[in-house]
Amino acid sequence: MHIGKANELSRRAFLRRSKQLAVAGSASSFALGLAGIGEAAAFSAGNDYKALVCIFLYGGNDHNSTLMPFDSVNYDLYSAIRGGGPGQTAGGITLARSSLAATALTPSGGQVLTNNLQYALAPQMTRLKALFDAGRMAPLLNVGPLIAPLTLAQYNSSNHTANPRPAKLFSHNDQQSTWQSSKPEGATDGWGGRMGDLAMSSNANALFTCISATGNAVFLSGQTALTYQVSSAGALAVNGIKNNLYGSSAGSAALRTLMTQTSNNVFEAEYNRVAKRSIDAEGVVTAALQPITLATSFRPATGRNSLAEQLQVVARLIAARQPLGARRQVFMVSMGGYDLHDNLITNQANLMGQLDFAMDAFYRATVELGVADKVTTFTASDFGRTLQSNGDGSDHGWGSHHFIMGGAVNGGRFYGVAPQISVTSPDQVGQGRLLPNISVDQYASTLATWFGVSASELPSVSPNIGRFATANLGFMA
Repeated sequence: MHIGKANELSRRAFLRRSKQLAVAGSASSFALGLAGIGEAAAFSAGNDYKALVCIFLYGGNDHNSTLMPFDSVNYDLYSAIRGGGPGQTAGGITLARSSLAATALTPSGGQVLTNNLQYALAPQMTRLKALFDAGRMAPLLNVGPLIAPLTLAQYNSSNHTANPRPAKLFSHNDQQSTWQSSKPEGATDGWGGRMGDLAMSSNANALFTCISATGNAVFLSGQTALTYQVSSAGALAVNGIKNNLYGSSAGSAALRTLMTQTSNNVFEAEYNRVAKRSIDAEGVVTAALQPITLATSFRPATGRNSLAEQLQVVARLIAARQPLGARRQVFMVSMGGYDLHDNLITNQANLMGQLDFAMDAFYRATVELGVADKVTTFTASDFGRTLQSNGDGSDHGWGSHHFIMGGAVNGGRFYGVAPQISVTSPDQVGQGRLLPNISVDQYASTLATWFGVSASELPSVSPNIGRFATANLGFMA
């Protein structure tokens, strides 16, 4: 069943490509048509495996407390705007410069950033610092949703037709959706799912193309690809079928029959078809995961780390890729708590520590599994936050800094343009809210290209990519 659907998607993808190529003119249509055939088969050739893992930071991560200026000139500008400084004056949200020394980043190749800025990671991120130094992690600077390149003058223009901007900026729900799908709240498909639409023909079971360990999210919804949800413990089962219903095996058998039997009623038939697919899939996943054990520990020394638990089940699913029949997969995990309008210093430190531990554990697990160069992990969030403090925290922003991690990442250096440490420069729209220099479409397209999406198919993943000068930011090998 799944193979048939996948072949149909591949056929439709080829037809879309053929239509796109045909507009180039009849004189070259034959040659371009041959190129389209090659692209249609790109995911199906060979036996390679690749996975993308999105870590979504719900609430709007304060990028100014994730990557901070460390050189003395820019640090002084930063602390003057955020308040506090070396002694952490009450009400300020600036960490002492001395606390950043262990996580100061020196990019490879003598890379020089704006105004000779040197960044340091949050003090808790010693593991990500080590991955940066090893060339396995790269920060992407000032990325955010854009419909087209936008200057400050264009942003301030009243002509929004000529100078389009994303809808409902600074709104949590809308910007979460815009980051994940290129559209505000109400979108029905996301760029992870759209990659899944193109990739599912390479998988023996298309249902395991897009997998969420964090519940429903538009990011993994495709036009054809479905989101398969798991918990940190593994596949989600129907309790009354998995375990005896009220202690009765006969009751469980009767419930299974009711939920999966054929029916002449169109609605009942569709409901039962979906229920049967879910029950069957749970059996497949549970059986595939049962023999999987990892030496890598995802358990912190104290307390729980929900993100690490989600990434652990993703690692186990990747380990089970062969019995699951998967060659291309897109995963999503998440953590919340980033809407820090107050108590930022304490809460951000806790979040950064959890994120650092979880990402490092996951990378080490991919090394253990021998797929470090086949799995790329990246962060995303509602938006960045203001450089200017509101007293004890920061407010909703726009552009932000994010991390890309994996064996195929051209790490150890920065990508994008480092913003000025200012609340009046032309790269911000007020209170230090960054005006993105890089679009989410470019971010997605770079990842999609590595994943195997052809150049002609990128607009189906990133609908605004044609408006930007480059579709590949270079952070992937």
